[in-house]
Formats: sequence, structure tokens, C-alpha cells
Amino acid sequence: MMYKYLFGPIQSRRLGRSLGINLLCGKICNFNCVYCECGRTERLTGQRAEYVPRNEVIAELTDFLTTGPKLDYITYAGSGEPLLHNGIGEITAFLKDNFPLYKVALLTNGAVFVNHNVIDEAMQCDLIVPSLDAVSPDIFNRVVRPLPGTCPDAVIEGLVMLRKKYSGALWLEIFIVPGVNDTKHELLLLASAAKRISPDRVQLNSLDRKGTEAWVKPIGQETLQVIAAKYFGAFSVDIAAKKDQ
Repeated sequence: MMYKYLFGPIQSRRLGRSLGINLLCGKICNFNCVYCECGRTERLTGQRAEYVPRNEVIAELTDFLTTGPKLDYITYAGSGEPLLHNGIGEITAFLKDNFPLYKVALLTNGAVFVNHNVIDEAMQCDLIVPSLDAVSPDIFNRVVRPLPGTCPDAVIEGLVMLRKKYSGALWLEIFIVPGVNDTKHELLLLASAAKRISPDRVQLNSLDRKGTEAWVKPIGQETLQVIAAKYFGAFSVDIAAKKDQ
């Protein structure tokens, strides 16, 4: 069977052996992040819809998982924001009912959690990895270039509400863009927001492959370690970056 919506399994630096699920057709997202390694957002939207047929996704998962592959996670990822697909809760429920041995991870920019109904749809995931790259509105807009009207304070409130309701593992990802969100002021704001969200882990990330904008450069592992020690010492921190050159 040829798969349209599944990819991998791949060896992820964060999740081990991961089978990816892409619930979108093309680059559909509510952000247009300058660092995104999937390229520029083709459709900037906050509309939730059935962007690909959920029954076809379930059929592909059934075909693949009945062979009993060894996986660390089945991961909602792909080319945009997975939570924009309005069938994600149903697909996760199918996985938990029919293939309960597999853990489900969700990679998300976190902005859709301002809709508390979406939080309920994500409850069955074993791991949620939301991102938060800035708190100051001007820096937030420069880094993630969101759908107009998106407020970083509202995104943070959504993540706080998620943490209150969600009992699974929550890892907060912060992508550092040198010269933009790595100032003392912004890092203090991010550290304060992280304390409110109370994730199980914080992941400091940097560019690994070419991003959307050529001016975005990677930041080295040692530099991120300094940031982790100075601003995020209250958390277990993972560093996802290459060594300083």
C-alpha cells in the first residue's frame, strides 16, 4: 500500500523511532515561522476543517500498524499545524482503541489551544510538544508571523489551561533565533511564561536544516547550554543543536 498521509518511520533526535502522520494537504498553518524547515506557509488560516479524509488516514494506519512495527511514537507532525484538522481527536481515539501499545505524540505551535474544545481533543495523546518562541508581541510577530489577531498572551493562557487539564507528558519547545528572541529581556519573559505553563521538560532548539528565511542562522549547543543554565535552571532541559563552530 502506498501511503499519502504517513511518513517514516524516521529516527527523530527527540522522539526516537517515530511514524509521522501528516493531516494537511500542503503547507497549511496559522503561523508562517521564519525558521520552519518545511518552507513558507501556503495557506495562513486558523480554520479547522477535514483537510484530508480521516477515514483514509485511519485506513493507512491500520494497514501499517497491523504488521506490528517497532515504534517509540506515532507522531502528528508534517507540513503545518496538525490541530487545524478537525478529526484529530477521532483518529487518536481510533489508535488508542485499536493499537493501545503505541504512544501518540503531538507536535504543535500551541496557538489552537485558545479553543478549549481542542484541548479536549488532545487529551488522549501521550506526549504534547507545543512551541513558544516569544512573549513580546513584536518579537512574537517577527519570529512566527502568525495569523493576524493572534496574541502571545492568549497562546500562553491556552497552554496554561492545557497543563491544568492534561495529565500526559508536556514538553515545551523554544526555538532560538539569534539576534531576535535571544535577548536578556525576551529570555526572562520566556522563562516566566514557562514557569506558568509548568511543562515536564523544556527543549531549546536551533536551526538544523535550511529555514524559510535565509537570514535565520543556527545557534550552537554550548550557547544554548549557557541560556539553559542562566534562564531555565528550574526545568529539565534538552538541547537540540549542533556544537558551536
